[in-house]
Amino acid sequence: MDLHDLHDLRDWLPRAVEVAERWGGQFGPYTTHAAHRVGPDAFTEAFDRLAKRMDHNYPFFHPRYAGQMVKPPHPAAVVGYLTAMLFNPNNHAAEGGPATTEMEKEAVAELAGMFGLPAHVGHLTTSGTMANLEALYVARQLHPERGIAYSSECHYTHERMCQVLGMEGHRIPADGRGRIDLGALEEALRGGRIGTVVVTTGTTGLGAVDPVHEVLALARRYGARVHVDAAYGGFYAILGRAGLAGLDPAPWRAIAECDSVVVDPHKHGLQPYGCGAVLFPDPRAGRHFAHDSPYTYFTDSDLHLGEISLECSRAGAAAAALWLTLQVLPLTPDGFGRILAANRRAALAWAELITSSDSLELYQPPELDIVTYFPATADGSLRAVDAASERLLRDGMTAESDPVFLSVLRADADAFLRRHPQAVRDADAARIVRSVLIKPEAEHYLPRLHARVAELAARTRRAA
Repeated sequence: MDLHDLHDLRDWLPRAVEVAERWGGQFGPYTTHAAHRVGPDAFTEAFDRLAKRMDHNYPFFHPRYAGQMVKPPHPAAVVGYLTAMLFNPNNHAAEGGPATTEMEKEAVAELAGMFGLPAHVGHLTTSGTMANLEALYVARQLHPERGIAYSSECHYTHERMCQVLGMEGHRIPADGRGRIDLGALEEALRGGRIGTVVVTTGTTGLGAVDPVHEVLALARRYGARVHVDAAYGGFYAILGRAGLAGLDPAPWRAIAECDSVVVDPHKHGLQPYGCGAVLFPDPRAGRHFAHDSPYTYFTDSDLHLGEISLECSRAGAAAAALWLTLQVLPLTPDGFGRILAANRRAALAWAELITSSDSLELYQPPELDIVTYFPATADGSLRAVDAASERLLRDGMTAESDPVFLSVLRADADAFLRRHPQAVRDADAARIVRSVLIKPEAEHYLPRLHARVAELAARTRRAA
């Protein structure tokens, strides 16, 4: 983390211990059992080994890391998590975590407000995968004989969860920007075998935003539901619903009229792993999770979070971390929106630099904050692009000085040539370079990042 974040942590972390000590003191003294005790020398030796093992990591905190959608949590989230972790609450039932259960309900209500949901039932999950599973589970309960349609660019979770739930999956082609193809979707809907359509606001590969408003109109025409996978890009609703940062408001505003939505606070929401969320605008959706337990759910007549969830034990610390973060960084354009706007400005600015570069070519313009590109090659063949992208990735990561950390994305030949018809089709696919600018620090670091990536790409071309 940068010096500012480390300063905050040094100042804030002791408060977590103070809270636990103050609260625990009211119950009187007791003796810790000897079986729990660890000597200082033994702990130091073990911790030193841990510290050494942690050296084997990538610098997720630094803007020179522009690979996957990973970054450290905000210091407020760290402190909130640690404070609650000292109590170790379980948000499955209110008696397992009275305080953090209320924090979860309040934080989830703020997430619902971010999407403009008029009412909701929902909860935090351990991941977007689990959140999507719950949404598709409800889809199956409502339409047990009908399947799920999803874009070929959606997260692989949906195909996998259809298999888990025993549902028929319908893979719909993507258009030339990586969004679900409306013509192909309508053709599939005509068959009457689709009960729910999955749309994505921020695909994990390209950052593409499906036209939620247009899909919604189509789905309703054929009696189908719409589930929004906003796991990656969902926080952009803060800007999108207001039409800020150059985003088209139509898809973002349409989310409020859909049937379920998933978002991952452990991505743009600055939370530690794992923290996902699932929301249903119709509170009656909770009935599909109804169950009872002989030893829980006895402290409150209201529904417990575990009664509207497929998961049982869940860390109350995750709720505390999100709740505290939202207290200091509200879900408004002037709060979280400033971070997102910086990310998007960086992505758009890099796309411009790539477009004017001699050594790099833009794969497609970014919609959110994921930039896709590839090294310019002499013959423009897919094989050459694939090899150059792989070399750029490896050379950047293994450089002894001034490394950069990127990622690659597999683009099939049809998708590649749709965007770059002049390319030579000599392979079924080619890897391109993908950079996720999920940290606002990338905006200021961009000139240096671009110069280094362009330098490596030029070196790759000379060596070919």
